[in-house]
Amino acid sequence: MFKKYEIYKKDNYNMLKVEVRGKTIIVREISDQWGEDCHTFVSRPQMMHWAENRFRPEDFIGREEEREAIIAAFKEI
Repeated sequence: MFKKYEIYKKDNYNMLKVEVRGKTIIVREISDQWGEDCHTFVSRPQMMHWAENRFRPEDFIGREEEREAIIAAFKEI
């Protein structure tokens, strides 16, 4: 059985979900513009490095709370 986490879900076409399959972490990023993008990580530090680069502070100017909530959700995994 795999553990599944929902980082955010804005609607049926914009969401980010994470599956933990043993030592492998799979991040599925679904958007209405780009479709589904799947990232596979072998460690939590590798996933956190990706998350920090993907959700950069300069992209969330004026929406700092949203970024902090996303990063906090990743840290709970």
